[in-house]
Amino acid sequence: MAVHAHPDDESSKGAATMAKYVSEGVPVLVVTCTGGERGSILNPKLQGDKYIEEHIHEVRAKEMDEAREILGIEQEWLGYVDSGLPEGDPLPPLPEGCFALADVEEAAGRLVKKIRAFRPQVITTYDENGGYPHPDHIMTHKVTMVAFDGAADTEKYPEAEFGPAYQPQKLYYNQGFNKPRTIALHEALLARGMESPYGEWLERWKEFERTERTLTTHVPCADFFEIRDKALIAHATQIDPDGGWFRVPMDLQKEVWPTEEYELAKSLVDTSLPESDLFAGIRENA
Repeated sequence: MAVHAHPDDESSKGAATMAKYVSEGVPVLVVTCTGGERGSILNPKLQGDKYIEEHIHEVRAKEMDEAREILGIEQEWLGYVDSGLPEGDPLPPLPEGCFALADVEEAAGRLVKKIRAFRPQVITTYDENGGYPHPDHIMTHKVTMVAFDGAADTEKYPEAEFGPAYQPQKLYYNQGFNKPRTIALHEALLARGMESPYGEWLERWKEFERTERTLTTHVPCADFFEIRDKALIAHATQIDPDGGWFRVPMDLQKEVWPTEEYELAKSLVDTSLPESDLFAGIRENA
């Protein structure tokens, strides 16, 4: 189970990993916490389209359906409204009724129901910083952490209302946008005399004092990078197919960095780090 904040997050974070496991016969469920209603239209080719602007919720839901089909996954909504990304100094208040202002325990209860119904061995989500400081990403982290433990807690979430108790075995944070990967691709492009889209990223990294995350798990999934990109392009309002996401040649990506990365946050099984499989310690004990 992959728990994400908005439609398109599932395709930009861990999509190749999901497609790999689907190919092996592993059921994969994405839970999308919000409908992405307040997300900006980032594809310049679609900006100013009145229909999209007036029907953004339906448009993004349709995009999610297309990405789901491409990845071969299941997908469900948690049912909250996008909080938007506040900008300005000082930051404006979050809109009333949005996901980031929801009660964490109530939202976790919704997720507990889905965990108990789907019974995933492994859950992926964001770290405590949200991957980046979007209020919905941070809220997704909080809700998932409560639900991971709460799924087995029948006092907090009684079975009569939330379904039979169940305990997932491992929880990971998505860490695909990590500095080692960015540097490796950046340097590989420059070494081949090509322009790199990562120069500004690396400069911004210098500006912020951020602790580097521990990459515990590198999942080989290069054979599924094309599926990942196709799913991402399906989110047409969010992704410009001619934009920076796709400026690194596919053969170079597969050669230089053929994995997606995760940080093991919780494990109820014994496993040796580093890992190359989210199910390490689970398959061996099956």
